[in-house]
Amino acid sequence: MAQQADIGLIGLAVMGRNLVLNMADHGFTVSVYNRSPERTKEFLSGDASEASVIGTRSLEDLVDTLKRPRVVMLMIKAGQPVDDQIDALVPLLERGDIVVDGGNSRFTDTEQRTARLAEFGIRFIGMGVSGGEEGARYGPSIMPGGNIAAWPIVESIFRSIAADADGEPCCEWVGPGGAGHYVKMVHNGIEYGDMQVIAEAYDVMRRGLGLTPAEMRPIFARWNEGRLDSFLIDITRDIMGTVDADGTPLLDRVLDAAGQKGTGKWTVVASMDQAMPTTLVSEAVYARIVSALLDERAAAAEVLTGPDGSIQDAPDGVIADLEDALYASKIVSYAQGFMLFEAASDEYGWNLDPGTIASLWRAGCIIRSRFLGDITAAYRSNPDLSNLLVEGFFRDAVTAAEPGWRRTVARAVAAGIPVPAYSSALAFYDAYRSERLPANLIQAQRDSFGAHTYERTDEPRGRFFHSDWTQQ
Repeated sequence: MAQQADIGLIGLAVMGRNLVLNMADHGFTVSVYNRSPERTKEFLSGDASEASVIGTRSLEDLVDTLKRPRVVMLMIKAGQPVDDQIDALVPLLERGDIVVDGGNSRFTDTEQRTARLAEFGIRFIGMGVSGGEEGARYGPSIMPGGNIAAWPIVESIFRSIAADADGEPCCEWVGPGGAGHYVKMVHNGIEYGDMQVIAEAYDVMRRGLGLTPAEMRPIFARWNEGRLDSFLIDITRDIMGTVDADGTPLLDRVLDAAGQKGTGKWTVVASMDQAMPTTLVSEAVYARIVSALLDERAAAAEVLTGPDGSIQDAPDGVIADLEDALYASKIVSYAQGFMLFEAASDEYGWNLDPGTIASLWRAGCIIRSRFLGDITAAYRSNPDLSNLLVEGFFRDAVTAAEPGWRRTVARAVAAGIPVPAYSSALAFYDAYRSERLPANLIQAQRDSFGAHTYERTDEPRGRFFHSDWTQQ
């Protein structure tokens, strides 16, 4: 077949199809392959019928249609399927060709694939893509990493199809090895946290105040016009106004068992590996796990006692306090996420730029929000910023929100409404601002039962001591 396509794409599920159409809209010719020929045929006769798209029946045909150096993008299920596809492609490619994995692969797998393909002279990119179906079609957030030598060749394609934020494409090179997929992993972990803090606000209004979805809709609409302006608040507003066929709120008929695909868990595991406290993301992951225990929860509800969930004598400012709790907890979650980036960057030698990362999330992705513009500005103003919580804008924001945040947590605890994200974020905030913590007792305990030693406040750091703690 004549070489004519700018890029080949394997995998025509929703994300793959929409990325192809996005590329074609921007003047690129795309060759496509799917292991099911029927899906390729349906795509070519349907959505892609007027687009510059070439259908192929085999990997050999796909590779034959591509301009050199050949670029092949994978939009398939993460894990072993990616390795299997790479193994099938390697014999068909040559030195200098490029393979791009645009799925939700684990960053450690991307590290290994980058190194393995380099042995064949093939350049590998592990690229996070966020934005869902709509983002893929009209402009996602794109987080590429891997073999830097590949970037100049594919940069024009991916920056062209990315979302735009203040005239800047939400696509920039992140770093070597698995850096791109690491950034996407943390993005997804923060997404878990954002969804949880919104869900907790909903639960406080539902159980605590007895509001209906219709009554909550204008509250979320108002929040979406201010500091909480974001994609997730926007769709939550719409969800609150959606009714079933009989006119009742559809949300009330959705089973309260949340699913997950693993990237939140990966973020928590990575944070433990780096000894960084992503406590809010952790609680968001565990909240989904608890939600899945439907039968156990139903049985426990019959025998365990506690408050009935109602907030007694709720003051007029309870909604304003709830907004403060959501906003402050969100600040903590992002501060923790960027702490994790710094630790991982040092560990893996990636030289991650937090300002660049924040800028990639301002548009196109699921966590896009006004808030990310503030984070971008903070890191661009001070690239050496140690933590978002101590930066002027965010320090002042948390200080202003703190009283309402504390009142919200106190009300929820008194009413028996679980708010693990709000309370864990507040606990981290209080720990982070504490000059002295009770860890001295933990160190004494460790030394007492295991001779693990301890450092002293009246001696230089790095000197360790052991004592006999049995003295009476």
